[in-house]
Amino acid sequence: MEIKVSSSLMALFILFGFVVAMTNGQPLVPAMFIFGDSVVDAGNNNDLKTIIKADFPPYGRDFVNRKPTRRFCNGKLASDFTAENIGFTDYPPAYLSEEAEGNNLLIGANFASASSGYYETAATLYHTLSLSKQLENYKEYQNLLVAIAGKSNASSIILDGVYLISSGSSDFLQNYYINPLLYKFYTPDQFSDILIESYANFVQNLYELGARKVGVSTLPPLGCLPVAIEVFGEDSNECVAKLNSNAVSFNNKLNATTQKLQKKFSDLKLVVFDIYQPLYNLVTKPSDNSFAEARKACCGTGLLETSIFCNPKSIGTCANASEYVFGMDFIHRRLQTRF
Repeated sequence: MEIKVSSSLMALFILFGFVVAMTNGQPLVPAMFIFGDSVVDAGNNNDLKTIIKADFPPYGRDFVNRKPTRRFCNGKLASDFTAENIGFTDYPPAYLSEEAEGNNLLIGANFASASSGYYETAATLYHTLSLSKQLENYKEYQNLLVAIAGKSNASSIILDGVYLISSGSSDFLQNYYINPLLYKFYTPDQFSDILIESYANFVQNLYELGARKVGVSTLPPLGCLPVAIEVFGEDSNECVAKLNSNAVSFNNKLNATTQKLQKKFSDLKLVVFDIYQPLYNLVTKPSDNSFAEARKACCGTGLLETSIFCNPKSIGTCANASEYVFGMDFIHRRLQTRF
């Protein structure tokens, strides 16, 4: 999935109650720190013993170098566009990659891991990095940063940097809905309460480690993702209303909890990015936004292929992923320029 973002949506990504500006070609925000799942994973899973990887074609075919970048998309991630619009000439490196060393770490780092979530076992199931492990890596990063930049400069980078969180989809689609140990013991509402508590704890932990500008994305309309319609749609091509309802409920709790956190920490700028409504509009009215396909993704059948199942031998892969709302695979959405 390549995510192209409109100027109005990009403003959400780079305005956190403060103005990001450029001075002599340099961004006022010194660094970006990225946490979450495959929507923002820039390659950390490549160094893990997991099958959830994207270091092979057709992933990366529309990136600058036309090669796999270990991102779960055909081009750039939303976090990549954010980095560009803030003014960075490079993207924060995946923390577990070879690029994450020396001066490359001065602009931050990407700690995200595909198939992770707010619920710890989401990552355990797929041998990826849970948010708690991502936080451990961030603490390690802070020590490295002090060694590279000095204590004073490191403190400024940490305090003035922007922190992005994208998580929650894997908790439902790759865990709760398919795990009888969860859906038989928790209602969707109860499960979302568990996730929201994890979110609140994660933000508080980030705050205690120096974060002051944090942005978090909502859940997308889960019932409109191709895999959800295929598995839970009961032979219908329409969005699965029950799953969308779960996403809306979670998002409402996310907003309410965010407001509580802002009141608790008066110097914390915490913003929720609504991706639910823009994506819902794209899926339900694709032609209005110059898309040809919203029911399936580009790779193979476009219904079930992702990670290792989306590969050079996938039969039926499209020639132009830009015509597809969901870009390369069934889970990773593509936000076009015309909201």
